[in-house]
Amino acid sequence: MSAELQQGTPRPDFEGFVALLRERAPLLPRRLRQVADHALAHPDDMALNTASQIAQKAGVQPSTLVRFAQALGYSGFSELQQVFRSRLRQQLPDHRERLVALREGGAAGPGMAAALLDGFVHAGEASLKRLRRGLDAALVERATDMLAEARTIVLVGARRMFPVVAYLAYAFGKLGIRAVLVDNVASLGAEQAAMARPGDVMFAVSCAPYTPATIEMAAVAKAAGVPVIVLTDNALSPLAAHCDLCLEVSEADYGAFRSMAATFALAMTLAVGTAEKVRDDA
Repeated sequence: MSAELQQGTPRPDFEGFVALLRERAPLLPRRLRQVADHALAHPDDMALNTASQIAQKAGVQPSTLVRFAQALGYSGFSELQQVFRSRLRQQLPDHRERLVALREGGAAGPGMAAALLDGFVHAGEASLKRLRRGLDAALVERATDMLAEARTIVLVGARRMFPVVAYLAYAFGKLGIRAVLVDNVASLGAEQAAMARPGDVMFAVSCAPYTPATIEMAAVAKAAGVPVIVLTDNALSPLAAHCDLCLEVSEADYGAFRSMAATFALAMTLAVGTAEKVRDDA
């Protein structure tokens, strides 16, 4: 690697990375420019996917990612990936910042409870309207067909999306449909998800900021020949790259606290629709 490429100290922020890349791009070999193009086009993938997944999407070897990072002055790909992860974290305010925004927006004082309730109800209504207007009913039909034909439904979700798959595990159990909830007890989520076999169906849920473990489990299942249905927030979600069927739900928010109304409405639709098809088959 030339000294000209190595000179300078890389900044740990995304803007610094972009500025550095613009400066050094003309000096990069063709394969490294290929990685650069992919990184700028898919920054969320760079933050959330594994090195092998990123390399596959970029059409290069994993070792090329290391060479790319080092060409820009980073110690390795892991250090470079932290730049993309920091960018993703900065896009979404933490819960304390959200509370400050609500207070500054007037949701404080004696009428706080009424203001909060009104705001969250409006967000829920907006989410449900988006769902009704934007979701393709044919995709829901296909999803319930796949779930009804599955030997076992493997349910994967984490963090704020865990209640969705927990509800589905409850509903499927009550409706007599065999389903397994990946609960990650003792950090055994990957092992639990790996029990899925062809003939089963994995149902995975993740929205921004996407959970890397959920993405990885979906990718492993897909590679093993297990059909994967995902519920996510947009077609560019990294989870959408590892599925046979993608259901998109765009939730409205109030004070950066996103509604879950549309997500749960769709989950209930899938549970009951699947049960009806299983009953008809029986």
